[in-house]
Amino acid sequence: MMPPRLRRTTRSILTAACLAMAGAVLAACSPLVEERGYIFDPKDLTKIEAGVTSKEQVRTIMGSPSTTSTVDGEAWYYISSKFETYTFYRPQEIDRAIAAFYFEKTDVVQEIAYYGLEDGQIVNFVDRTTPTRGKELTILGQLFGNLGRYNAPGAGIPSTGTGNPTRR
Repeated sequence: MMPPRLRRTTRSILTAACLAMAGAVLAACSPLVEERGYIFDPKDLTKIEAGVTSKEQVRTIMGSPSTTSTVDGEAWYYISSKFETYTFYRPQEIDRAIAAFYFEKTDVVQEIAYYGLEDGQIVNFVDRTTPTRGKELTILGQLFGNLGRYNAPGAGIPSTGTGNPTRR
């Protein structure tokens, strides 16, 4: 028989262990949120005005753009994305903010535009799969496709090239 004091200590240790385990399980279920790209500061965006701010002033205030475009004039884009990841699942983009600055030929901001995730479709700039050419065969197709290719006449015999080799 266990003394009452030892029973209380054992019970409190078990209770603490169960609470710690429950806390660990709940913490594992919470998503990991990460921000990628340019992190916007609302104060910086208010300093830029269309028709007033020059290209160099935009670079001084905002820094280097995430990407640029030279189609129909010049445009600078500052892109920020927020991704959420649950345990072992792939990250999902939950928010996107794009600040676009369109410049006139005189290098002055002509227009400022803001875009979000709802304004466009997701374009995967970096795809982690490599496309392959040719047929995609099943395992049976691969196994039976090699039948008859072995022990072919002349297989395994190196060729000497054209003409007769001469010895010296």
